Amino acid sequence: MSEQPKVVILGGGTGLSVLLRGLKKFPVDITAIVTVADDGGSSGRLRTELNIPPPGDIRNVLAALSDVEPLVEELFQHRFNKGNNLIGHSLGNLILAAMTNITGDFVHAIREMSTVLNVRGKVLPAANTSVILNAEMEDGTIVSGESKIPFSGKKIKKVFLSPDDIEPLPETLEVIGEADLIIIGPGSLYTSILPNLLVPKIGEAVCQAKAKKVYICNVMTQAGETLNFSASDHVRALYTHMNEAFMDIILVNEEEIPDHIKSLYEEELAKPVHFDVDTLTSLGLDVITDNIVCYENSVIRHDTNKVAKLLYGILQQELT
Repeated sequence: MSEQPKVVILGGGTGLSVLLRGLKKFPVDITAIVTVADDGGSSGRLRTELNIPPPGDIRNVLAALSDVEPLVEELFQHRFNKGNNLIGHSLGNLILAAMTNITGDFVHAIREMSTVLNVRGKVLPAANTSVILNAEMEDGTIVSGESKIPFSGKKIKKVFLSPDDIEPLPETLEVIGEADLIIIGPGSLYTSILPNLLVPKIGEAVCQAKAKKVYICNVMTQAGETLNFSASDHVRALYTHMNEAFMDIILVNEEEIPDHIKSLYEEELAKPVHFDVDTLTSLGLDVITDNIVCYENSVIRHDTNKVAKLLYGILQQELT
């Protein structure tokens, strides 16, 4: 059997998990590189109390790539809604925290859980330690903490990580260098995607990698992060933080969002991203447009199967 093509995906949050559920159905070797900047909710509590990296985004990715009975995945994702100390925690977060305590190492804990859940692919944290995401606002003020940044009420100028001595896993740099395709997104631009690229050496490795880089642009803007952003604004923000134009392809949605969905999103100051194709082309990007959204309880999601099929098509073109 010939070796499967290697795909590396960087991100965090719901967007990454949604994408992986579709991509794992194709004959590809997947590595997901996941942000460890989360400091809210259950992840934030465990991070603070146990001094471990936040497990939430990792948990979601493990569940998305797992090949187990639905009830086992449901158990892993179960969130307690009763109990003073348990309320808000998901069982998977607690299991990852326990496994980290047992093994003494977060990465080792992820590997063990990957075996238990029969994960199709590899899940790597962007670093083996918690990182703090900071944002410099346009008025010069600094907001620290991933969960606080979107609620500052100010426009982000740039984001950066602390401490200064964050180290990626050597394995992470290796898989980026060996990748046949690198996928960035979908996900919150400043709080899910950039925290991966800003880990020292990871961003540089992505920029220098021989593989084509695909950016899956968000469908909707996000208040506190990308208010009124066009697709090219998203790309420019990535380029500014990396000091380099490094993307080859951008995947954007061309399907009209129904008015009743738009009105729901307007309540949180979100609206469809304007896909300025001419500007994207002028930035040197190959623009791929398609109907790539679906709706779950009036929430817009990328259609995991359509997006995965498009990405696999890109990969096949690159390998022929």
